[in-house]
Amino acid sequence: MHLRRLAVEDFRSWERAELLLEPGVTVLVGSNGVGKTNLVEAIGYLATLGSHRVATDAPLIRRGAQRAIVRGQVVHQGRELNVELEITAGKANRARVNRAPVARPREILGILRSVLFAPEDLALVRGDPGERRRFLDELLVARYPRYAGVRSDYERVLRQRSALLKTARNRHADLSTLEVWDGHLARHGAALLAGRLDLVEGIAPHAEKAFAEVAPSSDPLTLAYRCSIPGELPPSPQELEALLLDELAQVRRQEIERGVCLVGPHRDDLLLNLGEGPAKGYASHGESWAIALALRLASYRLLKADDVEPVLILDDVFAELDAQRRRALSAVAAEAEQVVVTAAVAEDVPAELLGTRYAVGGGSAVRVEPDTPPPNTT
Repeated sequence: MHLRRLAVEDFRSWERAELLLEPGVTVLVGSNGVGKTNLVEAIGYLATLGSHRVATDAPLIRRGAQRAIVRGQVVHQGRELNVELEITAGKANRARVNRAPVARPREILGILRSVLFAPEDLALVRGDPGERRRFLDELLVARYPRYAGVRSDYERVLRQRSALLKTARNRHADLSTLEVWDGHLARHGAALLAGRLDLVEGIAPHAEKAFAEVAPSSDPLTLAYRCSIPGELPPSPQELEALLLDELAQVRRQEIERGVCLVGPHRDDLLLNLGEGPAKGYASHGESWAIALALRLASYRLLKADDVEPVLILDDVFAELDAQRRRALSAVAAEAEQVVVTAAVAEDVPAELLGTRYAVGGGSAVRVEPDTPPPNTT
């Protein structure tokens, strides 16, 4: 799989931009703040319908514009698909495939797959559990796009049930429908939980191996899933649904007293351990980078094992890595069908990854020969 063309209109800082891409390595070089990350963010958005930098779509629209458009030409196994996303502030986004509208944007998921490694990934180690849950869910959807609907259904039910619980402190509140919402939460939550458990089982060996490669002198990395349901978890969604219902019944009084939903996948976490202890709070800066890198390399290898090789995006990360981690990342990148790299200076990128180069700056992205200076950014 590779992306042949990327075009954006009124996306972030770009009024218009177009990149013609090829299999292999493409490097976007330019000073900080000129829009390199905005372009790879657009690639990630085509693949995931989300940004790795912000939680909502509004910041993606260029200031003063009413909408943003991202277009991509994707080639996979000789088949070519043109995908277009229209992002509109305050309205539902729209999507087209080969110029034909689709009913829901999430129907394009799976056409393009990508794995993006960026400085923000340190939050996977140092951030709160929500960062790691998001990592799991986005990878789950990338691997099996049908989970986009599962995730959306669960989040919708969670909002409705949480809103009902918030009214519980009012002694005249009507909680007669709470049991119905329990059933919905358990059903959708069990489906999402089963997917996460399967995913962690699949990615853990890849992550642990990748960490040993990039940090051989550190204690070994292990991954585990911590669930709001105590005890050993069965893999069956039906059994998980029954366990969720039982746990919801047991915490019913606490939920009503506190006005919050205490059970479900939204309370879970992906545990990252170094040796015998948690990585968060104990891993050094270098080890934290290595763990984040291992998680992304594991994501790439897991998706590649499914015979759909993703586009690998490396956003301004080489300047943060030591020589050993650069070599490990370069070795994987050199084998990828398509890699897109951003860097402030070309010297930050390992020599084996200096392929096609675009000079970014001054509101343009221009394909250049290796010795061509970048455009004037003043």
